[in-house]
Amino acid sequence: CPVVLAPRNSSVAMPPPADIVKVAIEWPGAFPKLMEIDQKKPLSSIIKEVCDGWSLANHDQFALQHADSSNFYITEKNRNEIKNGAILRLTTSPAQNAQQLHERIQSSSMDAKLEALKDLANYSRDVTFAQEFINLDGISLLTQMVESGTERYQKLQKIMKPCFGDMLSFTLTAFVELMDHGIVSWDTFSVAFIKKIASYVNKFASDISILQRSLAILESMVLNSHDLYQKVAQEITIGQLIPHLQGTDQEIQTYTIAVINALFLKAPDDKRQEMANILAQKQLRSIILTHVIRAQRAINNEMAHQLYVLQVLTFNLLEDRMMTKMDPQDQAQRDIIFELRRIAFDAESEPNNSSGSMEKRKSMYTRDYKKLGFINHVNPAMDFTQTPPGMLALDNMLYFAKHHQDAYIRIVLENSSREDKHECPFGRSSIELTKMLCEILKVGELPSETCNDFHPMFFTHDRSFEEFFCICIQLLNKTWKEMRATSEDFNKARKRVMQVVKEQIMRALTTKPSSLDQFKSKLQNLSYTEILKIRQSERMNQEDFQSRPILELKEKIQPEILELIKQQRLNRLVEGTCFRKLNSRRRQDKFWYCRLSPNHKVLHYGDLEESPQGEVPHDSLQDKLPVADIKAVVTGKDCPHMKEKGALKQNKEVLELAFSILYDSSGQLNFIAPDKHEYCVWTDGLNALLGKDMLSDLTRNDLDTLLSMEIKLRLLDLENIQIPDAPPPIPKEPSNYDFVYDCN
Repeated sequence: CPVVLAPRNSSVAMPPPADIVKVAIEWPGAFPKLMEIDQKKPLSSIIKEVCDGWSLANHDQFALQHADSSNFYITEKNRNEIKNGAILRLTTSPAQNAQQLHERIQSSSMDAKLEALKDLANYSRDVTFAQEFINLDGISLLTQMVESGTERYQKLQKIMKPCFGDMLSFTLTAFVELMDHGIVSWDTFSVAFIKKIASYVNKFASDISILQRSLAILESMVLNSHDLYQKVAQEITIGQLIPHLQGTDQEIQTYTIAVINALFLKAPDDKRQEMANILAQKQLRSIILTHVIRAQRAINNEMAHQLYVLQVLTFNLLEDRMMTKMDPQDQAQRDIIFELRRIAFDAESEPNNSSGSMEKRKSMYTRDYKKLGFINHVNPAMDFTQTPPGMLALDNMLYFAKHHQDAYIRIVLENSSREDKHECPFGRSSIELTKMLCEILKVGELPSETCNDFHPMFFTHDRSFEEFFCICIQLLNKTWKEMRATSEDFNKARKRVMQVVKEQIMRALTTKPSSLDQFKSKLQNLSYTEILKIRQSERMNQEDFQSRPILELKEKIQPEILELIKQQRLNRLVEGTCFRKLNSRRRQDKFWYCRLSPNHKVLHYGDLEESPQGEVPHDSLQDKLPVADIKAVVTGKDCPHMKEKGALKQNKEVLELAFSILYDSSGQLNFIAPDKHEYCVWTDGLNALLGKDMLSDLTRNDLDTLLSMEIKLRLLDLENIQIPDAPPPIPKEPSNYDFVYDCN
């Protein structure tokens, strides 16, 4: 077939310059215009050029916005987000749009007012519009409408109830969106406004959208202003919130628990215990267990987070007792120790008050306190002067003695009657165990902004921590006997036994038992013997292959395995991850996505309206960062966003998930990983891109696992053959070579 050659003077199509973006621009009633936007030109001149093309005057009253569902305005700050092939819309400027909506929402026509509020709720998500509307004192107008508007339309409500409900819903939605930008302080709102919002929690229980937004506003008020907390606490009661937990809408239940958590978190120390007592009286725990945890539906991430926060705040009530030292001179506190002794040994008669009897009594008490396992036999109160666990340990011991009396007496008498020095001292063990349980449950620490790790079993009992202790002290006593630990060197034995007990508890907790009985059952299957088996199987990969030939094989294989891990990390970065945006004003689902380009040269990232289902395409992510521009990757406290003032920097768990990419002179891209696994994947992948070592725990575990598997596969043919430490000797040369066959 003939070959057609291009003429010499024909030009070869060249890629457009990086600053030129090809877009389509819409205008109502006109055919869309295709044009090239020069990103170096001022935005105002581009808008003027577009207006001139359609013969529109007063170009300063127009603006460009994205024609997608977001409808966000394009500004000098975000214009770099425009991608090739994007569809834009020419529209009225944010200032003019805000002015028009400001007037429209005050219309006397109900239909016009409703349509205007609907538009306002939509536009308020855009910070550019929000700033203009707020400059017109729009927030005050909305609060006035909430305060007085309901009375104005009270008569119309009966005949126009759907319209009224929608109108109020759009008003509250617009208010929430505007406040979420952080432009206006929460301290500016009147008591009348708070009363009105609080009244909606009761009045519009059947209107999900109004109820949801009212609860969201109350939560934000409490979290962002101490003065508003006091006012909200006066207007809203736990009794008013409880019915919303008994419904079937999980989103309403989530917002309700969020309000309770906010009130709990911001309550002064002297009021927090009082609030906890009210929650107990209203049977909040039982209601949550029945209508939320055991409801016939899956618990979403936001609900799991709120349940976790409630769990942490409840356990933090123990902090005061945990950090309170016992006063050896306080008779009421000493009476608790006397009660422990009485329950255990139940002295039938007390000696007379003669001096001889007094000596006998002291001697008997000293002997009994020794049997109870205290360090100080003369004055056991001295055992509770260390914090933590302080008086909390004594509280636990008394609870165990009173509510599980048979088990308590059995443990004390069983150990006090032993003569082989293998007794488990109840007093000292209880103090150590209480301290360990406080560490496991992180008593006294602020709730994490990202954690969803709640335990259903702690919602099954009003005294769940004490019951948790009672199960674990019996486990400790059992494990002590199984390990045949001795009390002669208690500190040494304590470390060994406590290490095993902690492992037993942690392994049982990871299974998320639904009740305390199920937790107890899990522990019964995790005896010391079983723990040894688990440890042995986990050590197989490390200890079975320590001979020199195997170690040499490991060294040879390791670079291949590390390269495999590196490729896996980079592949995960190419797939990308959805990160949650943390908002100090109100926790809500705002997301952004980041992923590496397939050629490993560019990081693409951008905001999302909702959590994605699967991967997000590169072209839908607005921003990009060349890998060549990355100067460093920092983690934890070294991250810029962890150095900023705010609650986040106080939270240990958030610190452990934080990392930042530093680029140019002052550029930074800040991350908070959804979990530890993603944190390791991203820090490893970024270090690999920069040619640095991957040092995460995940890499170490993956390397150990893959090395072990590879070695086992290579040694399959040598099964049951002992591998010598040294290579076999080279045999002597034969006396003749008659056996050699000459192929020639």
